[in-house]
Amino acid sequence: MIARFPLKNIVSSVALGLTALALVAASIPCAAQTPAPAQTSAPAQPPAQSARPTTAPAGGATTAPAKTPAGPAGVIAAPGVNIPAEYLIGSDDVLSVIFWRDKELTADVSVRPDGKISLPLLNDIQASGLTPAQLKDRIVEESKKYVEDPNVTVVVKQINSRRVFITGEVKKPGPYPLTGATTVLQMISISGGLGDYAKSDKIMIVRNENGKPVSFRFNYKEVVEGKKLAQNIELKPGDTIIVP
Repeated sequence: MIARFPLKNIVSSVALGLTALALVAASIPCAAQTPAPAQTSAPAQPPAQSARPTTAPAGGATTAPAKTPAGPAGVIAAPGVNIPAEYLIGSDDVLSVIFWRDKELTADVSVRPDGKISLPLLNDIQASGLTPAQLKDRIVEESKKYVEDPNVTVVVKQINSRRVFITGEVKKPGPYPLTGATTVLQMISISGGLGDYAKSDKIMIVRNENGKPVSFRFNYKEVVEGKKLAQNIELKPGDTIIVP
């Protein structure tokens, strides 16, 4: 038995099939013609610079040139000692005379009241009234009689000759070392200040100049009030302050 289909249905089915084929065919060339998205290329890197080889100089690593050690100074001060620019050696000063290659001549010496010092082999040498540098030069000249090319250093260990004295109505009278520039007012302060019964307007400074004593008046009250400041003189070794 042969099935019969309506003609109208057959025509509709054929038309739908043809339409589907047409759509498929149209989509194929579109897909083929669509360009692939461009790939973003990474930025070009500059060529790596080759590290410059470091070559050690012949003979190994370079070092700073060795310094030649300085020779010992001609005059030095012991720790805690301040040598004033105008300093002259005096009695009771303590010195050390060092011979760097001739240790048997090295000695610690104290300046005697006659102004001389005694050294091994050299005997007595005048020191008082000289600067440490002048004493060093004198020792070098004297030692050339016994030592070839002497190398000498003078060390100032104690300065006892530069003293001033304060006496009378102060809290702590006595001798004081003069290690630097010091005025009358400063020395009164160092000695503890004036006593309760001091006559502050009649203070006197006695000094020996060219073998003759001279005196200077000092009015404490005027100076502390800022008046007549010229009377607040700078002291010199050997000065004596008298506070009645």
